[in-house]
Amino acid sequence: MMMEMNFFHRSQEVIAREAIKHALKALRKRHLLEEGAHAPAFIAISRPIASQGSEWKEKAENLELELQQCYKAQSRLSEQLVVEVAESRASKASLQEKEEGITNLQTELTQTRDECSQLQADLEEKIKALELLVSENHQLKAELEEMTNKAKNAEAENKMLVDRWMLQKMKDAERLNEANAIYEEMVDRLKASGLEKLAQQQVDGVVRRNEDGAEFFMESTIPSICKHRINAHEGGCASILFEYNSGKLVSGGQDRTIKMWDTNTGSLSHTLYGCLGSVLDLTITHDNRSVIAASSSNNLYVWDVNSGRVRHTLTGHTDKVCAVDVSKVSSRHVLSAAYDRTIKVWDLNKGYCINTIICHSNCNALSFSMDGLTICSGHVDGNLRLWDIQTGKLLSEVAAHSLAVTSISLSRNGNVVLTSGRDNLHNLFDMRSLEVCGTLRASGNRVASNWSRSCISPDDNYVAAGSADGSISIWSISKADIVSTLREHTSPVLCCSWSGLGKPLASADRNGIICTWT
Repeated sequence: MMMEMNFFHRSQEVIAREAIKHALKALRKRHLLEEGAHAPAFIAISRPIASQGSEWKEKAENLELELQQCYKAQSRLSEQLVVEVAESRASKASLQEKEEGITNLQTELTQTRDECSQLQADLEEKIKALELLVSENHQLKAELEEMTNKAKNAEAENKMLVDRWMLQKMKDAERLNEANAIYEEMVDRLKASGLEKLAQQQVDGVVRRNEDGAEFFMESTIPSICKHRINAHEGGCASILFEYNSGKLVSGGQDRTIKMWDTNTGSLSHTLYGCLGSVLDLTITHDNRSVIAASSSNNLYVWDVNSGRVRHTLTGHTDKVCAVDVSKVSSRHVLSAAYDRTIKVWDLNKGYCINTIICHSNCNALSFSMDGLTICSGHVDGNLRLWDIQTGKLLSEVAAHSLAVTSISLSRNGNVVLTSGRDNLHNLFDMRSLEVCGTLRASGNRVASNWSRSCISPDDNYVAAGSADGSISIWSISKADIVSTLREHTSPVLCCSWSGLGKPLASADRNGIICTWT
């Protein structure tokens, strides 16, 4: 194409030059011919007619003017030829650049086609892989649906089995109740016939008995010496108590274990496992056969002390369980309080909750009354409340403390209840009127936590309460004054418990150290 263009431009240039030359020749020839043709006439005429000379002269001048115009035309054609040649060269250079651009574009097009082919091959591979993944996904969905159906069937079957088990348990409980009724009837007959006499102990009109016989209460001594210092629990110990009519101590801690100690020797005698959270409170049945723990795992755990196995796991609370107590007239009913603002009543024979009381404020501590018919509870809002255990109705309440109540402890006769609060006061209330009958305080005694437990001595003469500075204050109830201050702990004391035998006093702190005092 470039060659054709070059040839075309050259041919035009040649034709233009030849045309100019031809025009010049024609003009000269015409000039010569006219001179030759007119020369004789000019001579002939010039002789006779002198007047015509000016005309011929004018004609010659005109012809000379035409010749000059032809020269000018030749010059313009030459200039036009030069411009056209320059334009032809510029067009030629532009054509070369475009041809190079076309060549580069063809190369890029070839590369792009190769890349497109490669991408198309990769896309086909990806599509195949995606189809494989989709098929696997469908297969997994089918397997998941199958497993879900199996799980639902297993859950339904499990629920049915649990229902059957609960029904069987209820039947067993009913049989046990019938057997207990028969046994009580036989005992009543034996009493009526005079064949058996049971020792009874009358305390302010309330007969307190357990399965092993009457409880023994001895005069309490004011403790002054630390007999044993025990590294009991990792992470802290929040609850301790003594077995009934025994010097054996039970403790629960943040290491999720329940430990039983011989306070005579300070040695560990038994450990109970199975709790899934920190132990926040403990209680024990009057026959010393079952230990019940309140846990931060929202559950309560009931152990059989002899076998060391968990007998019941009581579920139903939706937040940590911080307080627990067992009825003082039987080993059947248990109270628990949790930070879901509920108090629950449990039947240990049946193994489930039989009543739920909804509170306006979280309960930190609770206790059964001596007759087992009333619930005493201390709350975060500082109030002491009494509830009817049968109906769950609020019987009465009093503003016991300006801050949260942390502990509730009943006297031996059940007529006085000791409450401790975050306002660092320890108040004694008359259970019958809920009037304050004593207030105990000390400048250095500061309640360490919302679950710091204080206690009354078995003879109802003294009160023991731990402090955030590690000390333990002992008050005389009659004098309302401190009679002893015990110092051995190096961290805040969380709970105190007095043995029903009158001594020793036990205390536990936030580092998991237990001290026994005599």
